Amino acid sequence: MTTVGEVMTTNPIVAQVPGSRNEVLKTMVKHNLTGLPVVRRSDGTLAGMITRQDIFAKPEEDQAAMIMNRDPPTIGPKDMVEKAAAIFSAKKLRHLPVVENHKLVGILTPTDLLAVVERKSIEGPVEKVIKSPCVPIYQDATLAVASITLTVSKSTALPVLDEAGHLVGIISDRDIFNRSYVEGGEVKTTDEDEEEEVPADSLKNVMKLWHHASKVDLPGMPVKDIMVRNPITVFKKTAISEAARIMRKNDFGQLPVRDAKDNLLAMIYDHDVISILAEEEE
Repeated sequence: MTTVGEVMTTNPIVAQVPGSRNEVLKTMVKHNLTGLPVVRRSDGTLAGMITRQDIFAKPEEDQAAMIMNRDPPTIGPKDMVEKAAAIFSAKKLRHLPVVENHKLVGILTPTDLLAVVERKSIEGPVEKVIKSPCVPIYQDATLAVASITLTVSKSTALPVLDEAGHLVGIISDRDIFNRSYVEGGEVKTTDEDEEEEVPADSLKNVMKLWHHASKVDLPGMPVKDIMVRNPITVFKKTAISEAARIMRKNDFGQLPVRDAKDNLLAMIYDHDVISILAEEEE
């Protein structure tokens, strides 16, 4: 049996309270993270969890304490990974703080559990654990349309189709974020200068990305210009452990699934794959 402590990330990057939204966002951009556990400056105890989605939901709020989730699900380092998988599957979380005696001792993500699924050599097909919706988008749709589609469908990635309905790519919320504001030079930090300030105007631009549709300010370029082309896929009969291996090896959070006729069938996410561990707990 594998415990959470054996697979978690120790000494995770954190946000602190008191603290500002800008400080949190700068840390996320610098380390390419989508969420951070929040600890109290006074004693290091866990105060909450803050994700990019939490920030986007309250774009006018400046204080991290007012944005964060004050009561996030947590798990202990001695708990079994099956329990963690059950929490991820039920809550559709991307981060799970690991706490011992009220102190943060690590962070767990679905990716950490993929190696566990891989080692178990589970031969059942991926079609058995497909649970998440699949929402395709046309390759000539604009990034603004893709952003709205991601938000409304509560998806993190969209398979991209050409005019014939063939799978030609995949685009994620991070692709749009990076292209619009990180690679484009709007938000930058460097390892050489730990104290480099991110201009306030740049942070405001980042916030625009996830405002209401009427406020979205994205490039008018089509999805096909920034999508990942010819994405790696799996078939519906691909073994669950093989899908876990592909995701872990390539650091993918999702994979398009094809049917026997090579047509797009679904999308499978890492939290879908690790749900097989939750079934073992039952």
